[in-house]
Amino acid sequence: MSTAAPQAAGGRALAHPAREEIRLEGVLHALSDPMRLAIVREMAAAETALSCSAFALPVTKSTSTHHFRVLREAGVIEQVYRGTAKLNGLRRGDLDVLFPGLLDSVLDAAGRQADRLGE
Repeated sequence: MSTAAPQAAGGRALAHPAREEIRLEGVLHALSDPMRLAIVREMAAAETALSCSAFALPVTKSTSTHHFRVLREAGVIEQVYRGTAKLNGLRRGDLDVLFPGLLDSVLDAAGRQADRLGE
């Protein structure tokens, strides 16, 4: 697997799949977890990159790191270092080119489910 990794200041970079390496089953797997889906919903609502600390997740730091890694390795998000912060942004453009309407459909369905369940 080739990895396109944005270079960060100080040489710290994280591996990301190139657009052509993103697989539908990987994206669906990443979005199938309620915690990861909540992260993606929050990122989509913010419409800007967010630091990991911006998310109030009810899990340990190591579990949080795991969820962000799964999303990154599936090609759902991009993570880059800015100073000591790790910023997270949706790869909406890549996902929309590869799977038109998928992300919007999943986010819409997740919002309707949250309303139905009172979340």
